Amino acid sequence: MPHSLVLNLIPQSTIYPQFLTGRHYHALFLNLISSVDRSLGDSLHESNADKAFTLSPLQVKLFDGERRRDKGKSYVLQYQYEQPIPPGTPCWWRISLLDDTLFSKLTQLWLNINPEQPWHLGSADLFITNIQGTPQSIQPWANACSYSQLYERASNIDKTIDFVFATPTAFRQGSFDTALPSRDSVFKSLLQRWNKYSEIEFNSEFIESIFPSFFNIKTEIARDSRSKFIGCIGEISYRIMGEIEAEAIKQINTLADFALYAGVGRKTPMGMGMVRRIKR
Repeated sequence: MPHSLVLNLIPQSTIYPQFLTGRHYHALFLNLISSVDRSLGDSLHESNADKAFTLSPLQVKLFDGERRRDKGKSYVLQYQYEQPIPPGTPCWWRISLLDDTLFSKLTQLWLNINPEQPWHLGSADLFITNIQGTPQSIQPWANACSYSQLYERASNIDKTIDFVFATPTAFRQGSFDTALPSRDSVFKSLLQRWNKYSEIEFNSEFIESIFPSFFNIKTEIARDSRSKFIGCIGEISYRIMGEIEAEAIKQINTLADFALYAGVGRKTPMGMGMVRRIKR
């Protein structure tokens, strides 16, 4: 069962930009896991396989006045920081889990969060104040839904798929990366993760019926002290074209809804490739 959990956080000390990077988010997540299951944390740290979780960059919460001024702007999230985050600043951080086994092993962590226990992001201490795991009117990244429910609830008539790429997204093409979100790159990424974790296998034939119909995207660079990652951000729509069976339409819509949890492309365990479906 996929889970998209939003952790609300309060830093107790300044978070400097050099610690607001993918590898530091990844280290924080592994520390959370190791606090309840050391062997699981070690195995995830050592594994090079496709990982059953994704992470977001840390986000600074908007207050109501700021939210109103921001209404109508891009859905893109903050993924690069030039200035430190001061102590006491309300923040949130998204963790998605694709594997029931991983979620169940962490149940004790979710149920017994101590709001006065510090967690470390680089040199900064953070308190986790609460965790959201169900849809919220002002927090579209929190949700939970079983694989069977995702499939059952998916439309078999909706032929338009609208996505937002909220953090830089890129795909492996041979020996190199490409930042262009072609239908094959996006939907094959989703299909591979769906077939790996869902136990409801889809084939790839329907991908031939998907075509881009609108895009407002640009390339962006996410940098840290060791590397840079070039990906695309923005909005893109795909249209299902031609004579296609209702079952294939349903499978495409299932994958589109699944994107919230799975992300697409590379470095999703480090904050990249965050994608979700939006309604225009």
